[in-house]
Amino acid sequence: MKIMVTGASGMLGQDLCPILEDIGVFVIPTNSSILDITDKNAAENFIQNAHPDIIIHCAAYTNVDKAQSDSENAYKINRDGTRNIAIAADKINALMINISTDYVFDGTKNTPYTPKDKTNPQNVYGSSKLAGEQEVIKHCKKYYIARTSWLYGHKGKNFVETMISLAQKPELKVVDDQTGCPTWTVALCRAVIKLISEQKPYGIYHTCGGGYTSWYGFAKEIFKLAGINANLKPCTTDEFPRDAKRPKFSVMDNDGICPDWKLSLKEYIEMRG
Repeated sequence: MKIMVTGASGMLGQDLCPILEDIGVFVIPTNSSILDITDKNAAENFIQNAHPDIIIHCAAYTNVDKAQSDSENAYKINRDGTRNIAIAADKINALMINISTDYVFDGTKNTPYTPKDKTNPQNVYGSSKLAGEQEVIKHCKKYYIARTSWLYGHKGKNFVETMISLAQKPELKVVDDQTGCPTWTVALCRAVIKLISEQKPYGIYHTCGGGYTSWYGFAKEIFKLAGINANLKPCTTDEFPRDAKRPKFSVMDNDGICPDWKLSLKEYIEMRG
């Protein structure tokens, strides 16, 4: 089996490629220097020549705050680039897996979002990712949309490492009024492989950590598992204004596809050493 991975140099891609190789997949890793996904002809030619069975589309514009003032590029990558991959995938009858986000929701619900719930993004990043989802649905017959959230991994800048690096501050304030599902990259990779191996029906899936917490609760668990004493204090979103509005409650129902977020975090901390 041949699987092409876009965004292979990103935090998720760097974990995904070796995991796929470990299960015997022939991986075709791509990044922006190998393939410009915003160039329709380049995407089509590359995919036609490589002829993968599956394309896992991880490439994305992910700077949530910067996207507010850089919407043109966010849409160019997250909507137009995704459309180009979807059209090219469909032409060779490849399965496309599009990695998406919890930020497609507005966060006003008080129970976990299901894949059938209405979307209503509150920032440019979420809107551009939703537009990408819609392009996949429109142009690709064989697809999975895998929505994830609060992603962290060993190969990139993330909340876990940021918290550990700030642990010695006299006081560390962390937002306690945003609730979501922390997701380890490796758990997400395993969920994607599960979608493929179990041949789940095509459609939208929530591939995030099970259960939920606030950023403050997440930080508290990080320090507990890492055996670090930190002077951690809860605060409100209003105390740390950002360019992009975040949903207050972006919890997603993952239908058991990923383990509880605390179990994954424990595994991450143990592997970290």
